[in-house]
Amino acid sequence: MSDVILSGRGLTKRFGGLVAVREVDIDVPRGEIFGLIGPNGAGKSTLFRLVAGIMAPSAGTVMFDGHPLTKKSPAAICVDGVVATHQIVRPFRTMSVLDNVTIGAFFGRRPQPKGREHARAIATEVLERCGIADRAQKPARELNLAGQKRLEIARALATDPKVILLDEVLAGLNPTETDRTLDLIRSIRAGGTTIVMVEHNLRAVRGLCSHLMVLVEGRKVAEGLPDAVLADPTVIAAYLGTSVHA
Repeated sequence: MSDVILSGRGLTKRFGGLVAVREVDIDVPRGEIFGLIGPNGAGKSTLFRLVAGIMAPSAGTVMFDGHPLTKKSPAAICVDGVVATHQIVRPFRTMSVLDNVTIGAFFGRRPQPKGREHARAIATEVLERCGIADRAQKPARELNLAGQKRLEIARALATDPKVILLDEVLAGLNPTETDRTLDLIRSIRAGGTTIVMVEHNLRAVRGLCSHLMVLVEGRKVAEGLPDAVLADPTVIAAYLGTSVHA
């Protein structure tokens, strides 16, 4: 297997008496698309937030390229090269699409752009890549859901990440929009960026991800190649809520 760029050991998150994630180890291979799946309430988004630094673990550590991330802020982690999108889109609604992405270029990228025009040039290139350059001057609030999800991705890409974490980026999209977004994700990976994605669309992850991890009730129950993981009786039972026999 290729070398690991992002890893966690013993990751645990407690909310009072509730344990949302239980002693999970994760290893994300460099340059791959790593899928994190599981039924509702499995702890996927919590693990995602622990890895991204959005939430501090109750126990465990996160490493990026051999360096600890666990006590760093999300902003510092972004500068290091790990950036996350949000499941519920969070654009600066009254600002233009272009300015939203320009902010990503200014505050995430190192070295920083050489002034505003350089940052806007970076943002324009990213918008072209994401297929929304024709809406650059529109207020972000005028984009439909698919457009706002692409804007989330564009703002993350403007930071020049080594790893991008996508939280249910396909949720709510129609089949055409889903296929376009899958093409965009493939192009990001082809450009050398490692991708970790939380996703419910099993058809999409089967055809897109090179590696899958499955969480159930906060525990890792399966991991490996997509076809093998999705055929695992434990995984099938977790999704269907029944026991499975060969």
